[in-house]
Amino acid sequence: MKTAIIGTGNLGLSIAKGILNSNGATSMYLTKRDTTAIAEFEKYDKVTVTNDNRIAVENSDILIFAVQPIHFAAILESIKDLLTDKHVIISTITGFSIEKIEAVIGKDNFIIRSMPNTAISVGKSMTCICSNEKGKKRVELAKAIFNRMGHSMEIPEGQMQAATVICASGVAFWMRLIRATTQGAIQLGFDAKEAQELAMYTCNGAASLLIESGNHPEEEIDRVTTPMGCTITGLNEMEHQGLSSSLIRGIISSYDKITEFKNK
Repeated sequence: MKTAIIGTGNLGLSIAKGILNSNGATSMYLTKRDTTAIAEFEKYDKVTVTNDNRIAVENSDILIFAVQPIHFAAILESIKDLLTDKHVIISTITGFSIEKIEAVIGKDNFIIRSMPNTAISVGKSMTCICSNEKGKKRVELAKAIFNRMGHSMEIPEGQMQAATVICASGVAFWMRLIRATTQGAIQLGFDAKEAQELAMYTCNGAASLLIESGNHPEEEIDRVTTPMGCTITGLNEMEHQGLSSSLIRGIISSYDKITEFKNK
């Protein structure tokens, strides 16, 4: 596929790395106003680095937009005359609805909204996808792209804000849990490097158990808890201190904030 990433900031770079690592593009254009930070990608034969979005659009079929929301409408306006039926527009931009995109470039385009997370750079993203009416014909293509870099799910557009909190902000939530586990391991006598390694791989194993088995988390919890044992004692103390409640309240607070942004 001939792919362009318009706006190669943190998320755009993660997507670029994920596509390159999975050999998911025959050619790739990366754009940024100041290309200094992405110049290293020119070492790849298939990659062209440029600050000209129009050149990237003219030479690509899959257009992945990862720009700031305040710049998106103007960028779409600047390239809309170049759009043809070969182009698939994939937006990763929080809070910018399909309706807004259609208002700039028209409904007669393949338009898809996606919400990946930064784990896309290591092929482990959870990406949610929705589309306009015409874009439904390209949803499977978009899923194929993102499935090479993790896992994807098609959802209604009305759930995209919630997906942003669970999947994108969720990376930070899980990082904080891993950090807390690391700190606990240090207090129990492991050095910092060992503690983080223990926390990371245990977290990875727990998620893999659920993915591979399809079990509910409580089923796996039951496997490692015994009457009057250390595991149930630790779990109950965490619940007494509000672990589940704090996580849920944090998720809802994040959702309230993203809703506040949308309503402004």
